[in-house]
Amino acid sequence: MTQEADHAATKILLSEAEMPRRWYNIIPDLPSPPPPVLHPGTRQPVGPDDLAPLFPMALIEQEVTTERYVPIPDEVLDVYRLWRPSPLFRARRLERLLGTPARIYYKYEGVSPAGSHKPNTAVPQAFYNAAAGIRRLTTETGAGQWGTALAFASAQFGLECEVWQVRASYDQKPYRKIMIETFGGTIHPSPSDRTEAGRRVLAADPDSPGSLGIAISEAVEVAVQHADTNYALGSVLNHVLLHQTVIGEEALAQLAKVDARPDVIVGCTGGGSNFAGLAFPFLREKLAGRMDPVIRAVEPTACPSLTKGVYAYDFGDTAGMTPLMKMHTLGHDFIPDPIHAGGLRYHGMSPLLSHVYELGLIEAVAKTQRECFEAGVTFARTEGIIPAPEPTHALAACISEALRCKETGEPKVILTALCGHGHLDLPAYGRFLAGDMVDHALSDDAVAAAMAALPSVPA
Repeated sequence: MTQEADHAATKILLSEAEMPRRWYNIIPDLPSPPPPVLHPGTRQPVGPDDLAPLFPMALIEQEVTTERYVPIPDEVLDVYRLWRPSPLFRARRLERLLGTPARIYYKYEGVSPAGSHKPNTAVPQAFYNAAAGIRRLTTETGAGQWGTALAFASAQFGLECEVWQVRASYDQKPYRKIMIETFGGTIHPSPSDRTEAGRRVLAADPDSPGSLGIAISEAVEVAVQHADTNYALGSVLNHVLLHQTVIGEEALAQLAKVDARPDVIVGCTGGGSNFAGLAFPFLREKLAGRMDPVIRAVEPTACPSLTKGVYAYDFGDTAGMTPLMKMHTLGHDFIPDPIHAGGLRYHGMSPLLSHVYELGLIEAVAKTQRECFEAGVTFARTEGIIPAPEPTHALAACISEALRCKETGEPKVILTALCGHGHLDLPAYGRFLAGDMVDHALSDDAVAAAMAALPSVPA
């Protein structure tokens, strides 16, 4: 590669004609299939009829498909064109600051209307629900990125959107509420007094900071009570991870333009959609023997489902209304500390991603809040983008890897997904810059207590 060509590769773009026309399903390429999802009452594998009160049949079919690729509908592609393909950048200024021989690339999803990767699945979910005659979608949101994305997507297809946001994040991020309402959505702090699930939590703890599990219970409760209403989930489920693979498919094509192959792929993980969206297309290439990257998931020490959770069947929500999924979990009753990375506060990890982790195909590490914000500030001062708190976890791991390369002299290629900007998270940066931010680490005793309510599932 010439010096001129290398310099020109700082920002790598794809044309609209090069945008992916299909989503990638990793399940057919895995050494073994993931365990089935179980009915919460019978403990038997769920069928399409069990999921029909919540999801349209098109999404149920995607949830269980064994096809390697799923075509993206033209109506979805039309909305995707508002921001896709998203750019891939080489972080040259960060590399120079670190003095590393490594090349750091980041796929920037903050260019979407919602400012994150979440519309990649919100748009198809809204499309399929509208096509099925649904009028309203309910959902939960942590940091607010998913709620914002679903409100935007609902507006594209004429749907109402009702959002329950985890109370801690609702109070920390007031501009998310305004953004969701601007897109036409309705938003409530969770736990709320609008549902039986929320009222039970408030009766036990009027000052509850909430959790994604509680907010899911509230959104599901409302959805099942109305025939014209469905529930939409922003992470965790197979069809959500499927939709996000446009990230990795584009990144593969962009790196090919500069003749680069990643040695290390790093992504933040909460429920797993951003990480899987970047990693799964590359994992396909790894399983086929065409490349061999280390694939590393990064989670907060306050909510370490992969690194400290157990691999077991658990509910996806606090009230036990959802099917049972085998996943890395901290227990559905777990309420994490109110860290600023609200999108990484879910008690469980995607069942599919958990299965991939159990197969030894990826690794996981946990990072403290202050280390992550330090990385976020360093990135902002070099690359000019203030990252959301969630991807600062991946950035912290990227910086650690780049500094190891500095020590060893290895010119590794490091790839990450900058899954959103932090323009609505500036109060969190303000606390960090003022020295008021504290770290939260989950103790072994807290993990054991959270596991006490795991449901009993026969072998």
